[in-house]
Amino acid sequence: MSRLQYFVKRTLVTAVLIFLVATALFAFFRAMPGDYTALLIQQGMSAEQVERLQTKWGLNQPFHQQYISYVTNLLTADAGVSFRHGTDVWELVRPRIINSFILVAPAITATYVIGSVVGALIGRYRGGLFEKTSIISVSVFHSVPEFFLGILLIAGFSEALGVFPTSGMLTVRTSIMMQEQPFWEMFFLREFWMHYALPFATITLYFMQYPALIMRNSVVEISGQDFLHYHRLKGLPRVALLRKLYRHACLPVVTLYPISLANAISGLVLVEVVFNWPGIGRLLVDSVLARDFPVIQFVFLIAAVWVILGNFVIDLLYGVIDPRVSVDGDTD
Repeated sequence: MSRLQYFVKRTLVTAVLIFLVATALFAFFRAMPGDYTALLIQQGMSAEQVERLQTKWGLNQPFHQQYISYVTNLLTADAGVSFRHGTDVWELVRPRIINSFILVAPAITATYVIGSVVGALIGRYRGGLFEKTSIISVSVFHSVPEFFLGILLIAGFSEALGVFPTSGMLTVRTSIMMQEQPFWEMFFLREFWMHYALPFATITLYFMQYPALIMRNSVVEISGQDFLHYHRLKGLPRVALLRKLYRHACLPVVTLYPISLANAISGLVLVEVVFNWPGIGRLLVDSVLARDFPVIQFVFLIAAVWVILGNFVIDLLYGVIDPRVSVDGDTD
């Protein structure tokens, strides 16, 4: 199988997976009892008014008609209308996606860069104080629930020391001033980085265990393999040997990356609630409380697509990183 054929095959599989996830989400939320109109009835809206809203939102259509409309809208990049806000779901979700991506992408990247370096050092210098201290540290950070770790950082660095603000991405005044500005303008504000520090540290510290320990185990395992002994006997320089060692050792860490993205998405909800970060996780919580199913459904779909595309990219890059892996999935 050529690489082009492999790419086409993986693309088709990815597209089918996304379609199946979208269908499953549609069926799941349509099967759930109650919707936003139930809250409106509880708040005193008349049955006639509720019926008009159900007609407007298509909630009283047959299941198959709702499904056809749902798929058609997705294919035309129409995510529907929010029950709660009355605005287009995509327009509501888009800025929240950007805010969440600004938080989670650099945090997970830093986690894997720092964690891989720490793991490589642990693997190279085994049996000493550094190994014991590092393993205990990353294990403790991961054993603490993510929201509780965030609360501890707030208590220490915000309440006790007063170094960082407790919540939000910007102050209310600055947020109003930045409404008409491109989002990247806030990167030049010291205020943004002060708000950013604690949620960034929470995610980074919590997920550090994965890359650190896997990199450590990978270095230990590969250090004893025959190909390194062969190159050492040939007189290959130490730097070149270490380069070969770490290149092979990083493969399990790279494979773990999309899994950590999935975990980060689930944990992101708690982090955003604790720090009142205006991201997609906070929007999801508010929408669940309001039974705003179009928003909830679209947020879950985005999370699923995020993970599926992450696996797709890693699958394509794996053969580039490790030439021993062929496009047929065999190891040469």
